[in-house]
Amino acid sequence: MPIKYSVIVPVYNEAGSLKELHERLVKVLAGLDQPFELIFVNDGSTDNTAESLITLKPLTVITFRTNFGQTAALDAGIKQAQGDIIITLDGDLQNPPEEIPKLLAKLDQDNLDVVSGWRKNRQDPTSKHFTSRVANVLRKIFVQDGIHDSGCTLKVYRRYCFNELDLFGEIHRFIPGILKWQGFKIGEVVVEHAPRKTGVSKYNSGRMLKGLVDMLGLWFWRRYSSRPLHLFGGTGIICATLGSVLLIGLAIARIFYGYALSTSIWPLVAALFIIVGIQLFIFGLLAEIMIKNYYQNGRKAYTVKSIIQQ
Repeated sequence: MPIKYSVIVPVYNEAGSLKELHERLVKVLAGLDQPFELIFVNDGSTDNTAESLITLKPLTVITFRTNFGQTAALDAGIKQAQGDIIITLDGDLQNPPEEIPKLLAKLDQDNLDVVSGWRKNRQDPTSKHFTSRVANVLRKIFVQDGIHDSGCTLKVYRRYCFNELDLFGEIHRFIPGILKWQGFKIGEVVVEHAPRKTGVSKYNSGRMLKGLVDMLGLWFWRRYSSRPLHLFGGTGIICATLGSVLLIGLAIARIFYGYALSTSIWPLVAALFIIVGIQLFIFGLLAEIMIKNYYQNGRKAYTVKSIIQQ
C-alpha cells in the first residue's frame, strides 16, 4: 500500500530524547491504521545522536555533513518523504506525538491544506516567552498568516503544498504564511507543550536576527516579487528627482543670485541623490532576480552525507 503519513523530525544534539520519541511516534501512527514512514534528519549533531539513530527501526535517517539549520533539515525531509500527508515536529519531546491525531482530524473535518499546532500554554523560560511575543507581533504585521503560533514545528501538511516550494534561510516558521499567500487553506488547533527534559534549547539571538531578516525578505517578496520596479524604481525615481530638483535650485541660485558653488557641499549632495537613485533601481532589482534564480535552479543550501533506510 502507498505510504499515507510521512513524519519528519529535524534533530540536532537530541540523543537523550530520540528513543522515547521514536517509540511514541510508532505507537501513535500504528493506531492510525495506515502505512507510514519516519524520517529523522540529523542536522550535523555533535553528541551521540548518530549512534542513537542507528538503533531505531523502522526509520529513514538523513545525515547532514554539518549543521545547516532546521529549515534545511525540514526541506531535506520533505523532499525524501513519500506520504500524502506530511507531519513535522521537533525532536526534543516538547511536541507530544500523541497530539498528531488531533491535527489530522482537523485537517479532514475542515478540508484544510495545513494545520498548525498552537502552543497556547507554552512550557518555556520567561525570556523565550517574551521574544516569542515580539516575534508574533512582527509576524502579524509582515507575514499575516492568520494563526497564533507559526513557530510551533508540530504541523500537518498535504503533500502537494510543497510541489513548488523550496525552503531556505530560516523561513520554516513562515511556511503557513507562504502557503496562505498561494491560496492554500490554513487552520490550527491547541496542542499540549511539554517542558524540555533533555538537551538545551537551540534558539538564540542569532537565530532571532536571521528570522527577522527572512521575515522582512518574505514581506518584500510577497509584495514586490512580481513588480520589483514599484519599489526599487519608485525609490530610485524619488531620489533622482530630489537630486535633480536640488541641482536646478543650485543653478538658479548661481545664475541669478551669485551663489558660490565651488565652496558648497550641495552640488555633491545632489549628485549623490541621483547616483543612489540609479543604483537602487539597477542593483536592487538585479540582486533579487539572481537570488530567486539561484534557488529555482535546483540548488540547495545544504549537502546530504547519507540517506539510510533501516
